[in-house]
Amino acid sequence: MKKGTLFVVSGPSGCGKGTILAEILKNPNIYYSVSATTRGMRPGEVDGVNYHFFTREQFEQLVQEDGVLEYAEYCHNYYGTLRKPVEEHLNAGQDVILEIEVVGAMKIREKCPEAVFVFILPPSLTELERRLHKRGTETEEVVQNRVAQAEREIRCAESYDYVVVNGALEDAVQDLDAIIRAESCKTKKNQYKIDEVLGK
Repeated sequence: MKKGTLFVVSGPSGCGKGTILAEILKNPNIYYSVSATTRGMRPGEVDGVNYHFFTREQFEQLVQEDGVLEYAEYCHNYYGTLRKPVEEHLNAGQDVILEIEVVGAMKIREKCPEAVFVFILPPSLTELERRLHKRGTETEEVVQNRVAQAEREIRCAESYDYVVVNGALEDAVQDLDAIIRAESCKTKKNQYKIDEVLGK
């Protein structure tokens, strides 16, 4: 059986990653990797759906056992990517998507050099700022901080394999879908098909 492909998707806050991935994940053969965290569960959240929730001691034990592909600490809580479910789904032939920030993505590149890295870009920083304002959930100071952070993150896009510009949602979804489909057709992924045709 052909092994699945690991896709790492990053992009600044407000670029529309979640909206694009919601469309892509309608494909039942793509598994979305749910992150692990040590922060408390919020009302309405479900363990294993929003996050995999662990105590700090459990998480640190996982790190010692090489049970996470990457992790970071924010506001005194750990966040990371569990190794086991990612590897299980890849080995079952499913493509896996990780939606993580740039620093975590570069850690994944070290451990999983065969992964495919996709950066979601806004059409411009001006449009990104407009989208953040449209949310109406953050102060002007927070919006400006997010725009500045976005500019820093976008400078890292050159380290990714593909860039998708989210101007029109439908086009961005089609672009990401095309990347996923093209990667599944690579020769190295399909040697077994060549052998089948040749009767090997």
